[in-house]
Parts: sequence; C-alpha cells; structure tokens
Amino acid sequence: MKFVAFERAKQGTGASRRLRTTGRTPGIVYGGTTDTTLIEIDHNALWHAIKKEAFHASVLDMELAGKEHKVLLRDVQMHPFKQLILHIDFQRVDENTKLHMKVPLHFSGDENSPAVKTDGCIANHVVTEIEVLCLPKDLPEFIAVDLSGLKKGASLHLADIVLPKGVTAATHGKNNPVIVSVVAIAGAAEAAPAADAAAAPAAGKAGAKPAAKAPAAKAPAAKK
Repeated sequence: MKFVAFERAKQGTGASRRLRTTGRTPGIVYGGTTDTTLIEIDHNALWHAIKKEAFHASVLDMELAGKEHKVLLRDVQMHPFKQLILHIDFQRVDENTKLHMKVPLHFSGDENSPAVKTDGCIANHVVTEIEVLCLPKDLPEFIAVDLSGLKKGASLHLADIVLPKGVTAATHGKNNPVIVSVVAIAGAAEAAPAADAAAAPAAGKAGAKPAAKAPAAKAPAAKK
C-alpha cells in the first residue's frame, strides 16, 4: 500500500497546531541508519488510509521527496472526540532484518462446522490477531483460519493454524494459546430433551381409553 508524505521543517506544539489547521497531519519516521525525519501527510488521505486493514498490518511504500521508503505504521494519536488524527509515527524497514508485527486473523467456515451446524454451538474468537516474526518480504496482510472442522467440546489452538512460509508466531511464553473456543448456546442442549419430555405425556393422553360413565341413579319409587 502506497502513500505520499512531505518533509516538515518546523516542530513543536504550536507548529503542529498550525499545520493541522491547513489540513495536514504531522508525523515522524524513525529507525534504520537515518536520523528521525519530520513529515506531514494530507489529513483526508490519511483518514481514509487508516480505515484499511492493510495500512496497519503490512509494509507500506512511503513516497518522500521523490524517493520510495519501506515503512511500518507504529502509532496513531487520535483526538479524544473529533474525527482528527493528531500525530502519526512510522518505522523504517530493513529488508534483511526480521520484524515483529501483529497480523489480523480472518476466520471463515464456522457455519459449516459440525459444532455450529449440528450441535448448536457457536465459535468464540478468543484472539483476533497474533504477533509474528518474519522478514518484511514475508509479512502477510492477514492469516486465513478455516473453522469448518470445529467440533463440539474442542478448541482451536495456535498450533492448529497453518502459517505462511517464512512466518513464525511469537507466543511470549504461552505454549499453545487458544485461538477459537467452541461454546454451547445456552438452552440449545436442553431444548430437545425438554421437547421429548413434553411430548411423552401428550402421547400417553392421546392413546388412553376414555373412562366408562357411571350408571345413572334410579329415581325412588313414589309412595302409595
């Protein structure tokens, strides 16, 4: 994904405030062998860019002063209540150095799984992104997770996910964390037994013979 940035000469709170009134967002680019670079970006273009998942989870192509730079988005500062980006930070990328990055998980197929389709369960997404370690060229925009094999009583763990070539997961001491858990819907398991229990007395009543009527009492004979 590509965006255009411009060099920024002035820094400081006052300069950044004046810059924002012109429709630009102040930012910085750091890392690598080059000193920190002050930049500014068109706010409207940046506002639309940050709404895209790829802007947060992939290596970006930044055009600056006629040259292209590989960068990663590292921080976005938003106004507390206005739709305004106050500041943005990028990190330069070295193509030969592995990087840590959080990558979103895209789930699919849970509606076709035995757990959801036949056993009345739902797939609870415990984790929606994972941190990976890889070279910039191997960084995936997202990782696809197929849930069509989910079964009742079983969970999907990190080890069950197929990672792209050259990508390893950073677990930070967690051996094999749960990614998706299978949860039974409350009342779904009890619905069938309850229905059967209600149907049994009804069936019994339908098959029972009606009770015989008692003979009518005879009227006493009249006295002479």
